[in-house]
Amino acid sequence: MLLSHGGEPLPATESVARWTVEQVLSLAPDDASRKAGNKLATAGHWSGTGFDGSGAVWGLCKGSGSKPYQTVVDTTGPAYKCSCPSRKFPCKHALGLLLLRASGDGSVPQGEPADWAAQWLTARRGRAEAKQAKQEAAASGEAAPGPADNAAARKRAERRAERVTAGALELEQRLTDLLRGGLATADRTGYALWEETAARMVDAQAPGLAGRVRELGAIPGSGPGWPVRLLEECGLLHLLDTAWLGRERLPDPLAATVRTRVGLPMSAEGPPVRDRWLVLAQYDTPDGRLTTRRIWLYGRESGRTALLLSFGAMGRAPELALPVGVTIDAELTPYPGGGLRADLGRQFAPPAAPPGTPVPDTPPPGGSTAAALAAYGEALRGDPWLDAWPVTLRDVIPVPSEGGWQLTDAEGASALPLSSAALSRPGLWKLVALSGGGPVTVFGELGHRGFDPFAAWDTRGTGGGDGSGSRAGDGSGAGSRSRSAEVTDGAVRLI
Repeated sequence: MLLSHGGEPLPATESVARWTVEQVLSLAPDDASRKAGNKLATAGHWSGTGFDGSGAVWGLCKGSGSKPYQTVVDTTGPAYKCSCPSRKFPCKHALGLLLLRASGDGSVPQGEPADWAAQWLTARRGRAEAKQAKQEAAASGEAAPGPADNAAARKRAERRAERVTAGALELEQRLTDLLRGGLATADRTGYALWEETAARMVDAQAPGLAGRVRELGAIPGSGPGWPVRLLEECGLLHLLDTAWLGRERLPDPLAATVRTRVGLPMSAEGPPVRDRWLVLAQYDTPDGRLTTRRIWLYGRESGRTALLLSFGAMGRAPELALPVGVTIDAELTPYPGGGLRADLGRQFAPPAAPPGTPVPDTPPPGGSTAAALAAYGEALRGDPWLDAWPVTLRDVIPVPSEGGWQLTDAEGASALPLSSAALSRPGLWKLVALSGGGPVTVFGELGHRGFDPFAAWDTRGTGGGDGSGSRAGDGSGAGSRSRSAEVTDGAVRLI
């Protein structure tokens, strides 16, 4: 019996498809790991390699010591185990092993797992089975907490709410003092005052407020026009403070959003949604002492977009990683509020298509730049502190503009500027090469700093960019693909 990442049994007879090179590279936590994994993707570095039909891949990689590193991957999670000291997930050895398997040159033969690999696989799948049994018991009410547990939890929540309220009141006073003294003088106080205020918010158990205070402290050194930006951010922080203080009068979804923005822990509690989820993008961002991994998914049947978040402590990459471009048959449980965040639950099949069934390469249905702006504006009504919103732009063309680039509708009626972050990445040139001056479909995040593209599809010749397919060119003329771009099942990854 094979267990997936979510604990759902999969038929042992089902053969898990081999991932492509591009899908393996999409799992890399950073460029350095991607390059190091490529160097290890040759048979000379490995011994004792193998794979089986359940999705396990294993091997021994020569390192600097006398003992080789033991590396095993369960691609149905995916999950990774390596005896190396790296704090990255997956490490370069896991990437190298998967790339060697992806090459399909016979260097990784089919067989039975080595004893050390089998021990980890058995333990991992046993934990998944136990977790699933616990979830089913909780859902049926068998493991429901008693009245005493509920009362203690309420008291803890009330005490924390009191601390947060005290912190919000203190922060309101500090914002008042700042405005009374004049924003133009904020750069004279230095960053220490902001950090001290942020520390006070941490003491108040409001990490969300602390993070926003630290962002305020960086604005005075952000270049010309900083007082205007500081005033805008102070206004948003004041709005969050007052929303928390008056949360009892807010609609339930908005109150849940406020609790999340302040930094209170929330649990996924909505009804699970089963769908065939296309993995659109995955990227990491440093967030203080944490690394936050964001994975965007699109439901083929439901038409819903969902966000999975995973966190890693300082110097440690988050463990959850899904290959960009594959489709997973799974349940997602949404969080309360009006956001798109969800938890990955049961998986009913591995995150790859069975042999002979290609992974769909069609993009989500998109719209114009004007429609994207309207969607972002509507999202802001439910969450005024939202930095960005996922949108798919259809039939847009990347064109240079004054000081940067923009995506303009094919008719030229409207356009969206690319964010400064997008301008600094090589993905911009992949997008330009894919377009070749013609319209493409692009998925990304739209925010007040502009549009940040994550994936693109060339749908010309398949119905005028209606999301019905993609085509590949030879890189020899206008409208053709750049073959050096990282192409995953018809989509070009831009991040």
